[in-house]
Amino acid sequence: MNTPDIQAASIISPLGRLILFADQDGIARIILPGTPLRKDEQRILDRGAGNHPVLERCCRELEEYFAGKRRLFSVPARPPGGTLFQRQVWQLLVRIPYGRTASYGALAEVLGNKKAARAVGRAANANPIPILVPCHRLIGRDGSLTGFASGLANKSWLLEHEHALPPAS
Repeated sequence: MNTPDIQAASIISPLGRLILFADQDGIARIILPGTPLRKDEQRILDRGAGNHPVLERCCRELEEYFAGKRRLFSVPARPPGGTLFQRQVWQLLVRIPYGRTASYGALAEVLGNKKAARAVGRAANANPIPILVPCHRLIGRDGSLTGFASGLANKSWLLEHEHALPPAS
């Protein structure tokens, strides 16, 4: 991600500070609190933000999401890299509706291998654009919250925000 055409922006959300990266094709990465920055990402962030229409649009859409006014994102999202399997999982994640969840095993079954639940989990963990590609909507078959790159507290908050889980007691 160390190219001059990538820019960064950040917004303050109920989760804390989100850092967004975009290139000319769309959002390339979103970093949630609890996820460390790589050195190349810190350099991009240190360059400062210019006017980047995709970043501005994403910030606006995320603010609307956190305010409860947006359920679908229209900003172009172009996660870089990933294996074919990871990209297939990410495409399925986008199909999980707001306010709903799916199990890792259910996605594995859709992909044609009901024993690939752990592989689905690893692919979701590698998702570079959480929230836009809603990996937080994946749960254990028994309804338990398992795995989330930026921590289960963030996953729980996102699911509660979407009314996909009862509020924590």
